[in-house]
Amino acid sequence: MSWNNRMRSDLKEHLSLYVFVSVLLVMGVVFGALMVNALSTDQKQELGRHLSSFVQMVDQGTDLGGKASFKLAFFMHLKWVLLIWLLGLSIVGLPFIFLLDFLKGVLVGFSVGVLVGEMSWKGMLFALVSVAPQNLIIIPVIMISSVSAIAFSLYLIKNRFLQKKGALSPPFIRFSSITLTMIALMFGVSLFEAYLSPVLMQWVTPMLSALAE
Repeated sequence: MSWNNRMRSDLKEHLSLYVFVSVLLVMGVVFGALMVNALSTDQKQELGRHLSSFVQMVDQGTDLGGKASFKLAFFMHLKWVLLIWLLGLSIVGLPFIFLLDFLKGVLVGFSVGVLVGEMSWKGMLFALVSVAPQNLIIIPVIMISSVSAIAFSLYLIKNRFLQKKGALSPPFIRFSSITLTMIALMFGVSLFEAYLSPVLMQWVTPMLSALAE
């Protein structure tokens, strides 16, 4: 079975899980965006200073990418996917997968919320090149990894407690192969973050400066 056919079959089989994980992520994004409004004035000013300093560094052509940036991004994404995989191997890890999905949404929502809160619509433009592109891949990867982990954990529950005995090897191999594919995608995302995302930010920051005048 080709990868596309396998993903269509997986989507059809676990559609309810995909919907549930999507809702968790959306709730996290909304919560993260609302968190910005809950910050104190001092916290907002501190974030504003850091953001202004970062935008200024980008505008001055400071090298923000490269090998070190790639390693940092890849290991961060790798730990996230592997943690979901490890949690999926145990029944008790199931609620923590839901928590990670919600937390991922919070991080994205907070990042965009800070940019928009501090820079208004110019912040939205900056978010479109600094946050959105990689998350168009990262969010689906997290969703697929999570659904795969949840499905395997539910299979373990049926296998151990509901007396529906079945072989563990095929589901485990399928679960692990999906995880490896998601890690490969995260590798590509990390390359984008390290080498292309800084170029996009350097392209858009002069426009923001011009619009601010």
